[in-house]
Amino acid sequence: MAKPKRRYVCSSCGGVTTRWQGQCADCGEWNTLSEEAPQTVFSTKHDLSSGGRPIRFTPLDAPGEVPKRRASGLAEFDRALGGGLVPGSAILLGGDPGIGKSTLLLQAAAHIANSGSSAVYVSGEEAAGQVRLRAERLGLSKAPIQLASATSVRDILTTLGMMDAPTLLVIDSIQTMHSDTIEGAPGTVSQVRGCAFELIRYAKENDVTLILVGHVTKDGNIAGPRVLEHMVDVVMSFEGERSHQYRILRSLKNRFGPVDEIGVFAMEGAGLAEVGNPSMLFLSGREEAMAGSAVFAAMEGTRPVLIEIQALIVRLQSGATPRRAVVGWDSGRMAMLLAVLEARCGLNFSSAEVYLNVAGGYRLADPAADLAVAAALVSALGDRPLPKNTVWFGEVSLAGEIRPVAHSSIRQRESAKLGFGRAYGPVATTKPEKGLEFTGMSMLPNLVDRILGDA
Repeated sequence: MAKPKRRYVCSSCGGVTTRWQGQCADCGEWNTLSEEAPQTVFSTKHDLSSGGRPIRFTPLDAPGEVPKRRASGLAEFDRALGGGLVPGSAILLGGDPGIGKSTLLLQAAAHIANSGSSAVYVSGEEAAGQVRLRAERLGLSKAPIQLASATSVRDILTTLGMMDAPTLLVIDSIQTMHSDTIEGAPGTVSQVRGCAFELIRYAKENDVTLILVGHVTKDGNIAGPRVLEHMVDVVMSFEGERSHQYRILRSLKNRFGPVDEIGVFAMEGAGLAEVGNPSMLFLSGREEAMAGSAVFAAMEGTRPVLIEIQALIVRLQSGATPRRAVVGWDSGRMAMLLAVLEARCGLNFSSAEVYLNVAGGYRLADPAADLAVAAALVSALGDRPLPKNTVWFGEVSLAGEIRPVAHSSIRQRESAKLGFGRAYGPVATTKPEKGLEFTGMSMLPNLVDRILGDA
């Protein structure tokens, strides 16, 4: 005899428990457990070894065509994807509200539709007329995009089944979709998981490139069950500050290409414009050498980017509590670097406020930024400007060692291409680039002596 069984699912991580509790035991989030529809549990075991449909196995080396990527018409979008759109793939795109997700996908859909392929754009948040207004503002009103405003997955799949499969299918957004076969309101864990499963299955069976737009939480994580990120092939994040012009499309997971690859866009009146040389964007406005400013040769996936790091040191009166403010970098890593500079180099930051900023609103995660941050901090502390045509890269250990980092030659090549004449980093393990003088350092005190000298 069947009996109902209660299930409580965490909206943050997708964890399941049989009783409600204030805190999720899996991820530690509070007030995220919600009840799902009761499931029927049978007391007898089912024999699953017979009665199913036989599946067909093929050898790994079986002859056949490898799916060819399709160009989206936006080179930066294709770069972040690893070379273009893969037929039958599912892409999850997340980002803050108003950052430009819908604008980016509408531009990509218009390029594909204008190239002779078919593109379907389904909006669950806006009416069709509102999407047309945006397309008119972007100059895309003549693009032959199939546009619809719908939230029922059953209606969407029924309509798609009555027409030729499109090249691109955009669902904006997955949190607004619902299925009448699943209990719960749109946006709940069960609805998001079930709707995404049906849409992904349609894309796989018909070689359609599916792009799902996802909402994000206040922490920047994609809302809904974590299993959604496992179901899709590619997870992308559209980042940037709305007060800044630039936007970065970052690949967080990619089954068909490199991870952490980025595409850079600039938000303009006519939509998103591609930025072919992001280094010039983040280095613009550097008129003269200033104390506390250092240029870092970063790596984003396979792409080198030169970024300015700015530091400011303010001495306080005795008794005041100094502040530590960081924008664009890990505050914990800066605290560690300040401790190393005090313990290994004899510098005093304990009685001063320390402010660190990555210019342009960029967010750094590369550990090779340690040396550039240290150079900016020492320069600001001693009020000694760094040479304007110099770049810095290297990882700093707790012992004060400057450790080697990956892609040293690529960092140097990008620096030389942009007119920088000198680079400081770990003891060179690769041949210096032509036109760039490289100075290797093994310990952090070498950096302090070079910047402060006899000061």
